[in-house]
Amino acid sequence: MSASETPSSGPNEFDPDSPLTTQSSLLSESQVSAAATLIGKLRGGLGQAILGQDELLDQVVICLLARGHMLLEGLPGLGKTELVKSLSTLLGLGFRRIQFTPDLLPSDILGSPILEDSGDGQRKLVFHKGPIFANLVLADEINRASPKTQAALLEAMQERRATVMGDSHELPKPFFVLATQNPIELEGTYPLPEAQLDRFMFKINVYGVSSETLQEIITTRRAGAAPELTTALDADQLQELFDLTDQIHLPTAVSNYIARLVTATHPDRETSSEHIRKYVKFGASPRAAIALAATSRAAALLNRKPNVGFEDVKRVANSVLSHRIILDYSARLEGWTPPKIVDSLLESVREVGREVPEDISV
Repeated sequence: MSASETPSSGPNEFDPDSPLTTQSSLLSESQVSAAATLIGKLRGGLGQAILGQDELLDQVVICLLARGHMLLEGLPGLGKTELVKSLSTLLGLGFRRIQFTPDLLPSDILGSPILEDSGDGQRKLVFHKGPIFANLVLADEINRASPKTQAALLEAMQERRATVMGDSHELPKPFFVLATQNPIELEGTYPLPEAQLDRFMFKINVYGVSSETLQEIITTRRAGAAPELTTALDADQLQELFDLTDQIHLPTAVSNYIARLVTATHPDRETSSEHIRKYVKFGASPRAAIALAATSRAAALLNRKPNVGFEDVKRVANSVLSHRIILDYSARLEGWTPPKIVDSLLESVREVGREVPEDISV
C-alpha cells in the first residue's frame, strides 16, 4: 500500500508517530525469535530483582512494549519502587523519582522559569526543567499529593510535553510514567480522579509473596537489598522491540472481540449483561479499546506469536479495564469489585460475534 493509500487514523495516546492499529503481514520466525531473545534479557533481569512475582513482571513487560503508562497499587513494602528502579537500570534510560507528598507543587514536577543574569548586564527568564524530563519517571505514592499536583501529570502523560507559563516543552522519547499508590482507604491519600486514571494503560494490583519466597529473600539478601543489575537492552534494541510489537497482526475477529468487550462495559447498551446494568455506573472509554489492542499485541509477542489471539486479550483485560469502570455505590455493598466485574464480562461476551446457524445444509 502506498503512502497515499494509507488509511488515516486518530491521535495515538502511546506514540503519535506509531500506528498501533495498522494491519501488517505476519512476522517471520526469525523476527519473533529475535524479539524473544531481547525480551528474555529484560524479563530475566527483572526476575533477579523481584522474586516470586512472575505474572506481575510479565504484565510490566507487556505494558512497556505497548509504550503505556502504568499504575501499581499495593501496600507499602511489596517492592513496587524497587521494580521501577530495576526496570530503569535494565533499560539504561534516564530515570527520575518523584516522591509525592501533600505539599508538592506542580512546579516541583514540571520545572519553572528562573530569572538569571545573561552576562551582559541583562536579566532573562530561563526555564529549568523539572524531574518529569526523563525517559522513565517514578511517581512514588502518587495519591499522597493534592489533586492540583496530580493534574500536572495529565498533559505530560497524554501529550508527552509540559506547558509552563504558556510555553510547551517536549519530553524525551521514550517517555513512561510508572506510578505507585497505596490503597485509597489508607489515611492521608487523595483518590486519583477518573480522568487521570484513564491515562494509565495498566493498573496492576501488587500482592504479597508466598512464605517460600519470603524465606528466599531473607536467606539470600542481606537487609533485603536487591542484586546489582546491568543494562540488558540499549536504545536501539528497545526501539526494535517497539517496532516488532507494532507489526504483530491483529485479526479482524479479535479486533471485533475487543470492540464488543468495551461496548459491553456500558450499562445502557443492549449487549450489556445483567451485572453490568445493575452495578456499573459508567463504562470504559474508547481509550480502553486502543489500550487493549496495543497490549494484546505485546502479550502475543511475549508468548512468541506473530498474531493476537483471544487468550491474549483476556490476559490483559483486567489490567486495562478494571480502573476504567466506575461502579454504582450498591456494587461494593454486595461484594462486587471492578476486577470481578471484568471477570464476569469475559464470561458473558462471546469470542465470535456471529451466531453459527444450527441447520446448515451441506
